[in-house]
Amino acid sequence: MSNEIRHFVLNTGAKIPSVGLGTWQSDPGVVGNAVAAAIKAGYRHIDCAQIYGNEKEIGLVLKKFFEDGVVKREDLWITSKLWNAYHEPEDVPEALDRTLRDLQIDYLDLYLMHWPVKMKKGSVGFKPENLDKPDIPSTWKAMEVLYDSGKARAIGVSNFSTKKLGDLLEVARVPPAVNQVECHPSWQQQKLREFCKSKGVHLSGYSPLGSPGTTWIKSDVLKHPVVNMVAEKLGKTPAQVCLRWGLQMGNSVLPKSTNEVRIKENLDVFDWSIPEDLLAKFSGIEQARLLRGTSFVHETYGVFRTLEDLWDGEI
Repeated sequence: MSNEIRHFVLNTGAKIPSVGLGTWQSDPGVVGNAVAAAIKAGYRHIDCAQIYGNEKEIGLVLKKFFEDGVVKREDLWITSKLWNAYHEPEDVPEALDRTLRDLQIDYLDLYLMHWPVKMKKGSVGFKPENLDKPDIPSTWKAMEVLYDSGKARAIGVSNFSTKKLGDLLEVARVPPAVNQVECHPSWQQQKLREFCKSKGVHLSGYSPLGSPGTTWIKSDVLKHPVVNMVAEKLGKTPAQVCLRWGLQMGNSVLPKSTNEVRIKENLDVFDWSIPEDLLAKFSGIEQARLLRGTSFVHETYGVFRTLEDLWDGEI
């Protein structure tokens, strides 16, 4: 069926699977089983990050699955992210090597700069005094070297505003292939989405269900009347509707779950679509960013004094 939308093509020519398993806040001891269940269910895209603290456990599952012939390395899309404390150019290759060691693989399909935020080398946690002044162009140059080496087959960014992405595109030798950002019906990223499209940068949506498992975020995306009305009409779950909405808007989606039933359910988004008349109703949903990055804003430390500064007004 032409409406399946199983992958998107990046500016490198690579095909990124349109649905990936998110692993943020998947606890050690649980994340391995979630990744195993996802791969068995048919997921071919796993979204990781060093700061999530669970790459070693994911690596054990990947190694076993590769050895047992469950899946081949070249059939999986594996993304990871450079944490804020490793922005110094000499630290970037070391950070990637650590991730590759932990995941027990020899290349990443995609390596992202996790935030446009720098923290002091070796700093742990989110204390404001750890915030430093970022130099995005020099960190990006080090990312480009990883792309040249083949250890990162595509490079990109995460949590970049339209302005920050535009600034990087002006100086980048290798343009970012992806900008991974919060995206769901209650934060649709209209401005950023249009900008990414115009520049050939793929938008990938994290928290596509509005992060319902995050205790410190008040999220009602899955309870929104429009989402529920569409779900009822189509005989789908609210989560499936949110994911299918993302695909039809042109972005890949990264639902996180450690529940096997929901992991499977979240992949059942290919053989149906939201009709145009129902899709139009999403434009009336009130917009609010859920993941605000407040830890990176401080009146004296770092460079971002307000959330307006961090997101360049896109809040």
